[in-house]
Amino acid sequence: MSVEEPVPADQPETKRKRGQGVGAVYDTLKREILNLTLEPGSAIDEVKLAERFGISRTPVREAMVKLAGEGLVVTLPNRFTIVAPIDFPNLPQFFDALTLMYRVTTRLAAANRTEAELARIWELQHDYTRAVEARDVPMMIEVNRNFHAQIAKAGKNRYYAELFERLLDEGRRLLRLYYSSYNDKLPRIYLQEHEVMLAAIEKQDIDAADRIARAHAEQIIRQIQASMTEDRRLNADISL
Repeated sequence: MSVEEPVPADQPETKRKRGQGVGAVYDTLKREILNLTLEPGSAIDEVKLAERFGISRTPVREAMVKLAGEGLVVTLPNRFTIVAPIDFPNLPQFFDALTLMYRVTTRLAAANRTEAELARIWELQHDYTRAVEARDVPMMIEVNRNFHAQIAKAGKNRYYAELFERLLDEGRRLLRLYYSSYNDKLPRIYLQEHEVMLAAIEKQDIDAADRIARAHAEQIIRQIQASMTEDRRLNADISL
């Protein structure tokens, strides 16, 4: 028979339950937003969420604050909360910036990385491989983001690293389209691109790191663009 753990004296039961509620709402909505289960621009009803999770609105609001901090939800002037829209008209500019930051951060990592940083990046690549093999898309998105962010940190320019992390966060839902285009089964050749990139960083081959990073970014962008074009074509066919 299990014994319920006592609640610490400095952590009242109501506070612990609220914290658990915040985590449940945050984790669930983040997964649904990144998975595009909740569509960009769709409304978020805090009352219905509170009912769904069996909690008060306070932890729901706290979860909204965390999600807003990651750019996943937006609170409008009338205090109405929506899933953050994707800025489709400005995607060409986003893709240009993303490609540039892939190249710059990978070049700098090849020049400045330490052995400890290299080992950490390889750990993330192993995590990414496991996520790909399991077809765990939320984990693929999360680890891919952390993999490239860690490369940026190894470059030792915090301004580039912060900008790249912002771009990576903004692009997580677009990455969902990328994986969907392969039915969530990423071809091995594209998994190997990370490994080839890491090999160039390990050898401190700056030119190769730049070239590989550019090719990696461009193939992702092409696939996302093709996926979006196909979606528009299908929608047009259905409406006829």
